[in-house]
Amino acid sequence: MKRQIIDTIARYETIIIHRHVRPDPDAYGSAFGLREILRATYPNKKVYTTGEHEETLSFLTMPDKVTDDQFKDALVIVTDTANTERVDDQRYKTGAFLLKIDHHPNDDPYGDLLWVNTDASSASEMIYDLYEEGKKVSDWTMSDEAARLLFAGIVGDTGRFMFHSTSRKTFETAGDLISYNFDRTELFNGMYEVDRNLLNLQGYIYQKFVIDDNGMAYVKLTMDTLKEFGVTSSETSLLVGSLGNVKGIRAWVIFIEESDQIRVRLRSKGPIINELAKEFGGGGHPLASGASVYSWEEADRVIEKLKGICQ
Repeated sequence: MKRQIIDTIARYETIIIHRHVRPDPDAYGSAFGLREILRATYPNKKVYTTGEHEETLSFLTMPDKVTDDQFKDALVIVTDTANTERVDDQRYKTGAFLLKIDHHPNDDPYGDLLWVNTDASSASEMIYDLYEEGKKVSDWTMSDEAARLLFAGIVGDTGRFMFHSTSRKTFETAGDLISYNFDRTELFNGMYEVDRNLLNLQGYIYQKFVIDDNGMAYVKLTMDTLKEFGVTSSETSLLVGSLGNVKGIRAWVIFIEESDQIRVRLRSKGPIINELAKEFGGGGHPLASGASVYSWEEADRVIEKLKGICQ
């Protein structure tokens, strides 16, 4: 499969890379990391990334501006995106050939060529794996910037190497990446330093979360609460793992109210929760998933179902 991908990339002069909406470090790491590898390897090709920029990830990089005309005859690659509804920039359909590279369960097998590896810790780890094959067969080049981006994606999706998805290969990949010239301290500061208002909201979460006897926990963050603390919905993504530090919690859900929906962020230390996310139109990994609901009554149904999973 990797050879097919490498051969396909070699055939196209224009390559446009997409990732999912509301991106996290792995979405940026995989998409932009691949962009930098291809730019370093094929300086005569036109390689772009597209999608709406996430301000909290500005420390990593910025998307390119891509016109409609540039999609004509282009190879489109979508990384770290399980289903078509979550592809950022729906022009992905207008290219000449579509390639999917992802590590989520393949519930939506879109694309002309698919490479899905649910054993990988992250899409960024998969891109590094692709690079290693490309280096052997086509003399691919890894730049310092590509290494920085891929390392950030792996760190983000493994929870700093603490999640179950972290494997020996993950550590080997990270070890190879840190041999390149980038400032890890600066990168970690960008990923994990938070403003005081976000820390205040974290304190609110610790004060207000509810936990039952089976280790199921939840907290609801309304729009009024977010406004009170001066925190945006996207910024709350930095706090989703907070309850994982609480002794006795087995699985938890954080609800974040927006103007048109309520975000459902599910996390677990053991019980499988991605099937629950699918019930509410979402999905993700067995221990880290997301969905959306459209009323607090529907949110309460998520809570009841999560209680059942933890029993």
